[in-house]
Parts: sequence; structure tokens; C-alpha cells
Amino acid sequence: MASESKVVEHPKKAFGWAARDTTGVLSPFNFSRRETGEKDVAFKVLYCGICHTDLHMIHNEWGNSIYPLVPGHELVGVVTEVGGKVEKFKVGDKVGVGYMVDSCRSCENCDENLENYCPQHTVTCGAKYRDGTITYGGYSDSMVADEHFVILIPDNLPLDVAGPLLCAGVTVYSPLRHFGLDKPGMNIGVVGLGGLGHMAVKFAKAFGANVTVISTSPSKEKEAIEHLGADSFLISRDPDQMQAATGTLNGIIDTVSASHPISQLIGLLKTNGKLVMVGGVAKPLELPAFSLLGGKHMKNVSIYTPTRWLMNHDKIQNVLTCINFTLFVGRKLVAGSLIGGIKETQEMIDFAAEHNVKPEIEIVPIDYVNTAMERLAKADVKYRFVIDIGNSLKEST
Repeated sequence: MASESKVVEHPKKAFGWAARDTTGVLSPFNFSRRETGEKDVAFKVLYCGICHTDLHMIHNEWGNSIYPLVPGHELVGVVTEVGGKVEKFKVGDKVGVGYMVDSCRSCENCDENLENYCPQHTVTCGAKYRDGTITYGGYSDSMVADEHFVILIPDNLPLDVAGPLLCAGVTVYSPLRHFGLDKPGMNIGVVGLGGLGHMAVKFAKAFGANVTVISTSPSKEKEAIEHLGADSFLISRDPDQMQAATGTLNGIIDTVSASHPISQLIGLLKTNGKLVMVGGVAKPLELPAFSLLGGKHMKNVSIYTPTRWLMNHDKIQNVLTCINFTLFVGRKLVAGSLIGGIKETQEMIDFAAEHNVKPEIEIVPIDYVNTAMERLAKADVKYRFVIDIGNSLKEST
């Protein structure tokens, strides 16, 4: 359920664009940031990426939005002030803040640099700090954050492309690393070719993988192969193509946020293959348990139903429509992954700078943001909107 917050006045004046209710319409908004604390880094925001999560949040599609809501968790800029006990940053540094601005710092996940899985982590916009004040995101002219949650942007990485890496980049980088899908020569599938998907293609290629894009849209094949560097393309609605690719992939990064079947994706995996979900699918997905157990060549099998034993995979498929036995692989894993911890995010941004991994972006002014949201809802962007905060956000807007 959405809620409205009482705007608390902090010492530092700030300006941005906010949604006031579930219509999601963004408009100019005056608010304030806290004074720079002893462990805080203050910076002038120059760019902020637009993530699909922003779209969910402004419309309260997840039921937890707090209005007024200043979106944005892919913000980058230049340090203007640091607290007296800050050790990692100085005035003039290029920095960014991603999905989180706080966590408990004391649980097992925090101790293992997995702040993203801390039960008490605080997201960058539309949440509450420990003192009860509201977090305001990067569609604004300034930011103040604890240095632990600030990322140093390498000098050779342009700021306009750095922002989306702090969310979309680490969201796909983390599972590739954690699940061992970062080895040269591996065969990696990427489902969906949007903001997350195109980054998954780029990072997997940077790791030396052979990349297959899996999509419902045949029109994306040329873009995937000729522009993004994918090695092959599968149309998931083509049963012949999917059947031919059975058991060929070491892992799949599934970036799709709409409800979709996953049994056919599981069938593409080799034995011990891994399907990792990173898209925020709102509806529950069917998980065909039998396809997690069998082997690639399991066809003549039997399964017990409450009424009878069924022999032969064709008959089984008629009864259990979510299971396609011709796509069986053995001992596979279906997992999920949520962004990345702060240490891993810094590792990712350094890797991206070293290997020239950059998102494809469309830069827009702040007064275009409502149109950008409408286009994003229709997947009409290649592949990430980035707001030029520094040049377009003015209080007179």
C-alpha cells in the first residue's frame, strides 16, 4: 500500500522531480538533503539512469511506494564535500550511488559484503533511513550518502554510461561471477534484450563466452549479433530452433520481467547447467520439477498420476503440460540474483572500465522524463535512458 510522507526539512536545499501519487506523473520538487556527516560523501549529480524499477515505483506497482517519490538509483556525479572521517574519497572524484544507501552493517550478509541481501538494507529512493526520514533518489541535483555505499568511477569511464552499470550492470555481472559462468569458452544464453539483457551480452562476451540471445522477437536478431556481438540467436517461439539447441548451454541469464514459461529454457541447459532469474517477474512462475531431475536423453519414462501410470513422454506431456520431457537435462539449478554487494559493484565498475563494457544509452533532458517513462513501458528504448541532470535540471524548470 502506498503512503505519503511528511517532508522533513534538512539543512541542505535540494531540487529534483518527484511523483506525488500513483499516476506516476513526475514534476519539479523542492526538498532537502541532510548535512554531510563525518562518514558522508556529498556530490553534485550529473547523470541518472532510468531503470524499469523506477517505473514500478512511481506507480506503486509493488505496493510499498512512499510519496512524494524522487526516483533514481543509477546516479553519478562529482564529489563536492566529504566528512572528516571519510577515507576513500576526496573532493573532485567521480562517484556514483546504486540501488542501496544503507544496511545494518552487522548481519552475516553484511559481514560477507552482501549488503544487497541484508534484511534491513535501505534502497536509494522511496524508503526510510534509520532516523525515519525518506530516501530521495537521483532525479535530483545533489546526493549525500555514507561512503560505504559510494562507488568510485574510474577516470576512463564516461559518467553518462557509468550510471546504468550501477544497477543493470551489476545485476547481470554478479550472477555470471557467482555461478561460475565467467569462464572463457562457456556457452551462455541471455533471455531478453532490454536494459539488463544487452548488458548481460556485453559482460558475458567480455568474459570470453559464446553468447546466445534468446528472444520472442525475430527482429532483434540483427541487432543482437551485428551490434552487440552475440554469437547466435534463438527465437523462443520456434519449437524447431529450441529443440535443436537442447542441452547446449552452460548457463542462462533470464532478464525478462514479464511472466513467461521457463521449462523450455531449462531444456537448453547442459547437465549441471544453471538458469538464473534476474528480472522482477510479478506473477509466480511454473517450475517443472521433473525437468530438474532427468537427463538430456530421458524420453521413455513413466510417471504416476492419481489415476494411473503413464508411459511414454508424449502422453505425459498431455497430462502435465508444463513439462516437456524432450528438453530434459540433468542436475540443473534454477536460481535468482538481486543486484550485487558494494564490493562487487566496485569490482564490476572497474572491470567495465578495463574491458570497455558500456551500456547503450539514450540521453534525455529532465523535462522529457514523463515521455521516457511512457516509452520505457512500451520497451521503446535502446537500451537505457539516462537523464542529463547537470545540463537540464534547473529550479525554474
